[in-house]
Amino acid sequence: MNTPLSWIKAYVPELDVTAQDYTDAMTLTGTKVEGFERLDADLEKIIVGKILKIERHPDADKLIVCQVQISEEGESVQIVTGAKNVKEGDVIPVVLDGGRVAGGHDGSKTPGGIKIKKGKLRGIESNGMMCSIEELGSSKEMYPEAPEEGIYIFSDIKEYDDLKIGSSAIDALGLNDVTFEYEITSNRVDCFGVLGIAREAAATFRKSYVPPVVKETGNDEKVAEYVEVKIKDTDLCSRYVARVVKNIKIAPSPLWMQRRLSACGIRPINNIVDITNYVMEEFAQPMHAFDLDLIAGNKIIVERAKDGEEFVTLDGQVRKLDSSMLMICDGEKPVAIAGIMGGENSKITDDVKTLLFEAACFDGTNIRLSSKKLGLRTDASSKFEKGLDPNTAMAAINRACQLIEELGVGEVVGGAVDVYPRVRGEKRVKFNWQRTNKVLGTSLDKETMLSYFKMVDLKYDPATDEVIVPSWRQDVESQADLDEEVARFFGYDNIP
Repeated sequence: MNTPLSWIKAYVPELDVTAQDYTDAMTLTGTKVEGFERLDADLEKIIVGKILKIERHPDADKLIVCQVQISEEGESVQIVTGAKNVKEGDVIPVVLDGGRVAGGHDGSKTPGGIKIKKGKLRGIESNGMMCSIEELGSSKEMYPEAPEEGIYIFSDIKEYDDLKIGSSAIDALGLNDVTFEYEITSNRVDCFGVLGIAREAAATFRKSYVPPVVKETGNDEKVAEYVEVKIKDTDLCSRYVARVVKNIKIAPSPLWMQRRLSACGIRPINNIVDITNYVMEEFAQPMHAFDLDLIAGNKIIVERAKDGEEFVTLDGQVRKLDSSMLMICDGEKPVAIAGIMGGENSKITDDVKTLLFEAACFDGTNIRLSSKKLGLRTDASSKFEKGLDPNTAMAAINRACQLIEELGVGEVVGGAVDVYPRVRGEKRVKFNWQRTNKVLGTSLDKETMLSYFKMVDLKYDPATDEVIVPSWRQDVESQADLDEEVARFFGYDNIP
């Protein structure tokens, strides 16, 4: 799992730490960081510039000579380029004399970057270089607003209207960031999402954890008038939550969302797909969206497939199913392989008017076996197979609907259809603080131990000497697990 530091800081705003210190401290408290990468490691002296004037090169038909403003005070430099997509007035990234870019315009990267020096091109002085997104170390796949070829142009994108000439282009593009790669154990499914990682970071560095405030949005209509949900095989699906959004406007997602997804290694596609991926990365809760107009009878039925049944998935492949696999069906046919991939027969197109959002909890073992049989592993299945917390589903789908309204993507229908046959109740674990000291060989007081628990939302009930464990902490089952919580925040190095 990859997570950018900027996203973690969004929920731990007081966090101020170097990448190496973060790596070391998080690993010591149990969230192992495999490594990190600075997105701007090979970038230097790259600023926002504006093309003031373009003239033809006197001795080269394929080159042009540009006068480029590089400061608010009007300072300018001359740059010679072969780019064909620039014009006077364009605001562009510029690497100045002595700066560095990550690689070539073909996407190739050079270890340590490429130093840019002033020189002459066919006899004309050039004092820097205008940059493509590839030369900045990324790609059009991760920056879909970038041109197919040529220089990245800020002024073509409304969200860059307020950029100051001479300011950092690295900052503007969200490249002043660090991505961390984690090795998350299967019993910490909460840490497969940014919120779980942020909660751990806040506890590790003794900072405040400020999660997003999720509000239930929606108009005065009732979602039950739009869709009906039935779970036939409750052993394989413990919860299914559905919400409906109408008057959909498909468009690119905002750049801040695209940048966060790109830093996680997820290619931005459009606002609907990006919102579902964003919530999956944030809450560790996969979601799926159906075109409700393609759902026969406005019914969702969760049931096993039939032996030998064939189903065409979103990637256009025909999948042969068996009765061990769980399907999402409408009133007539299967429309998705539960927890793995949707079907071509209900996919979202640019013409979609009404969406059905799904946030569900499927049996992890079944998802893993089905995925293996089908030879089909997805981001969603890789999370479901760990065994998710069903109590996260409602918060996640409400977060998606909140983003839909905030970004003007559509109109959310009021309420949710929530089928949750066996609600996962609160878990309590008896706590003996003297025993913890005996096991660890420490002499900590009870209040210190309870302060560690509080940092990670483990609540203590003094009336029963029990710790109330949040549903997302599936790894805390016994006194020994509570001993470990004390050990990791007291510091393993401090234990005799």
